[in-house]
Amino acid sequence: MNQSREPLTGRIDVTVPTAARMYDYYLGGKNNYAVDREAADKLLEVVPSTQALALNNRRFLQRVVRVLAQDYGIRQFIDHGSGLPTQDNVHQIAQRVDPDARVVYVDNDPIVLAHGRALLAENENTTVIQADMCDTDGILDHPDTARLIDFDRPVAALFNSVFHCVPDSADPAGVVKRVAERLAPGSFFVICQLVSEDAETRRSVTDFMDRSTGGNWGRVREPHEVERFFEGLEILEPGLVEVSTWRPDSDVGPRQRTWEWQEFGGVARMP
Repeated sequence: MNQSREPLTGRIDVTVPTAARMYDYYLGGKNNYAVDREAADKLLEVVPSTQALALNNRRFLQRVVRVLAQDYGIRQFIDHGSGLPTQDNVHQIAQRVDPDARVVYVDNDPIVLAHGRALLAENENTTVIQADMCDTDGILDHPDTARLIDFDRPVAALFNSVFHCVPDSADPAGVVKRVAERLAPGSFFVICQLVSEDAETRRSVTDFMDRSTGGNWGRVREPHEVERFFEGLEILEPGLVEVSTWRPDSDVGPRQRTWEWQEFGGVARMP
């Protein structure tokens, strides 16, 4: 079976919001609780663009996976901080291109593991493991990762809209470097996170999310700080951008009503 052999760890706390469940709510999902919806609605009062931003980010992820599978022949994906399953997940997009594509989902939220196991019960080429996305060795040495991923071939490492959940003390740029040390040449990195040019927005949203999630948050950063995550990598066109402008399928799509913050990042290849 594709499911992790480890038992579920950690209780699902329905009294404290999580970023994964708030994101699920913004996407119209059902795997969230009243506390998540309340926090998400309060965040919309501070930054009204947040729901459109979440939808744009999801579409970015879907485009990236399709492009990497179709145009670059990538057949292996490790999705760090994958969040709750929704429509057109990474494995569904990649396996439409090639049914043998392999996907490892990683998240530390026990509800993600529970729902992921149910979704993937019949998919032998996909697994979900519970781990801290900064625990590179724990993820890459996990038995299910070893079963699915051939580290002698290129891999796409996804860090989609997750590094704002990682504090500076956990060194997100260092996480990218540690993963790169383990992957084959020609592997890809997909990285984006929430940024703002406005200092007050960075402060207020970071404080709000830190309080709301019980400290399970990093910070909203500036664009130049995200650029550091790509050091040593070859950035694909069109470069590092607001993600709705990364190789869009069309001009039709959700638009942010305001621009207090944005999802900023891109795709890069290891030389």
